[in-house]
Amino acid sequence: MSKQIIFTSLIGALIACGNQTTSTPPAPVQLNMVRFAEMPTDYELGYTLTEPDGTFKMPKKLEEISGLSISRDGSMLIAIEDENGKIYLIDKETGELEEDFTFWKPGDYEGVEVVGSDIYVLKSSGTLYRVKNAGTKDQEVEKFNGFLDSDNDVEGLTYDPTKHRLLLACKGKGGKGAPFREKKSIYAFDLQTLTLQPNPVFVISLNDIHEYLSTAPAIRKLSKLAEMFKPGTELTFAPSGVAIHPISGDIFVLSSVGKVLMIINQEGQLLHIEKLRKEVHSQPEGLCFDQDGTLDIANEGKGARGRILRFDYHQQ
Repeated sequence: MSKQIIFTSLIGALIACGNQTTSTPPAPVQLNMVRFAEMPTDYELGYTLTEPDGTFKMPKKLEEISGLSISRDGSMLIAIEDENGKIYLIDKETGELEEDFTFWKPGDYEGVEVVGSDIYVLKSSGTLYRVKNAGTKDQEVEKFNGFLDSDNDVEGLTYDPTKHRLLLACKGKGGKGAPFREKKSIYAFDLQTLTLQPNPVFVISLNDIHEYLSTAPAIRKLSKLAEMFKPGTELTFAPSGVAIHPISGDIFVLSSVGKVLMIINQEGQLLHIEKLRKEVHSQPEGLCFDQDGTLDIANEGKGARGRILRFDYHQQ
């Protein structure tokens, strides 16, 4: 029996982005599920997520840190928070805030990603901002609106170098209509054409999660996860961050709701689910990787100071 995230094929026209808002694509008439024959019997996570190897407390202005990336040269963590249109540069080794600068007006910003010399910022409404020459007198900002909106509550953003695209994960509705009930979607923004693709590349289904857990190898807090993802209940998994592992290529999808980390591969196969300890991960909202696999997870402060937790990669 398969245990997987599914690819989804929808009906719809290509959605042009750019500086104008496009209409919502027509509702899908069918979800075609691609099934995989076999699952790995085990998964080596490579991280001890109960024991951070480093903890950085953020200044007050980053109490609501919501997105995380890493600079092109690997020396800085790039962060945003969900109130002000600012980009923050944090020293990767010390956790000290080195610089911040405005890129747009205040808004609910949830994801940030460095691609080459550009910085992309994601708003929960689905709007993307491409910041060129960030933080300099020559800074330019280009805005892209697609068919995603505040109902989708788009919070996760990462760069997929194998296909030169951004992945956008929806915390809210995965799409329009009944076929998306109890499902969450990840869409792709093509960086070659600068368009948001109409079909989600991954759809996370409550049934698939339950199927995986029912036959999964021993994982931590399995009984609690099984209760969370019981058939007939509401899907509580709500992506708040997404990142691609630089070595394995696996996709790490973080949910602050329920405090869960889910890992899928590039073929859309569910590999692992990890229940995070609330004592460690108070409100995990964003994550990113260094090239050596070091993992950083950003936690909102919930009335206190935001924190970035660092986890070294233990490659098997």
